[in-house]
Amino acid sequence: MSYRTAPPFRADHVGSFLRPSYLLEAREAYFQRKAITAEQLREVEDRAIAEIVQFQRSVGLQSITDGEFRRTYFHIDFLEQLGGVKTDIPVTVRRADGTEELAPPVIQVTDRVRHVRDIQRADFVYLQDQVHAAGDAALLPKVTIPSPTMLHFRGGRAGISRQAYPELDPAFYDDVAQAYADELHSLYNAGCRYVQMDDTNLAYLCDQKMREAARQRGDDPNELPHRYAQFINKVVDRKPAGMTLAMHLCRGNFKSTYAASGNYEPVAEALLSEMRLDAFFLEYDDDRSGDFRPLRYLGKGKVVVLGLVTTKFGQLESKDTLKRRIDEAVKYAPLDQLCLSPQCGFSSTVHGNNIAVEDQRSKLRLVVETAQEVWG
Repeated sequence: MSYRTAPPFRADHVGSFLRPSYLLEAREAYFQRKAITAEQLREVEDRAIAEIVQFQRSVGLQSITDGEFRRTYFHIDFLEQLGGVKTDIPVTVRRADGTEELAPPVIQVTDRVRHVRDIQRADFVYLQDQVHAAGDAALLPKVTIPSPTMLHFRGGRAGISRQAYPELDPAFYDDVAQAYADELHSLYNAGCRYVQMDDTNLAYLCDQKMREAARQRGDDPNELPHRYAQFINKVVDRKPAGMTLAMHLCRGNFKSTYAASGNYEPVAEALLSEMRLDAFFLEYDDDRSGDFRPLRYLGKGKVVVLGLVTTKFGQLESKDTLKRRIDEAVKYAPLDQLCLSPQCGFSSTVHGNNIAVEDQRSKLRLVVETAQEVWG
């Protein structure tokens, strides 16, 4: 068993990192107080990204992101730049136990969806320059973007203009797929070879309450994963040759809380067998994710990155526990088609999880060292 030279790597990660305090202060100065210019904020972001690139390299990671340091939310900052899409700021609600939850934002399709500008290209170019400056040919910059399913699942048919789309299939799905393809080609032409789409919706369809909510919106939760597989495949069919396209399934990751629970079984066949993606980052950090049996659907040539290390809490997992769980997964999928990562990012929103910076470092080192011992 050998180390992978192409993404996803045996030790990989989802992408977001805790924002340094000086970056949070600059964002507050720009967005709340209007005390600095957009150019001044970008200079602070550039500094923070240069530092997080070095951080990732120092812990032994090969895939390098910008930590999502230019974003407030992992999804809205991207989706609102698509033509025909309107988003509202998510609302924070307090649970009975005192924890906070990020209520899903309202996402509306008000017109034909289209790619009206390069969304991530300038950000990627800066990241790529920083990675190249590190002088390590083994490092590969990765871009994370929200899944296109976000434009349907949040509101269902009611959230999509009937004037723009009297029928969803095929016009809506084709337009969204083409908009994503245009963005992927823009990134590819700038040098990007590794993109990860973050998707909460398929994970939510593992949760009984979320499935019922979809049913109330007029969708069949048993049919929806297969429709989304066809939707994602429209993007895959249009992506540049030579670009690795992965998907991360997330059950919610706001201030160390979660939004959904449930075994992957309801979506596993559509996800792992029908979708023609290269890789899948699956959360497996606690009992909410169920067992590894759904991995039996994993198709040949595809890779599952096991998110066995939690980003929600600082307590460090043991290598023995991680190795035992990898052994359990191998009962259902070949070891050569598996990799290891944290279960999610450390800061899917600007607020960050309730975890210390040093715990962030320790968990990433654990992922790297365990992967070296299992596959190296």
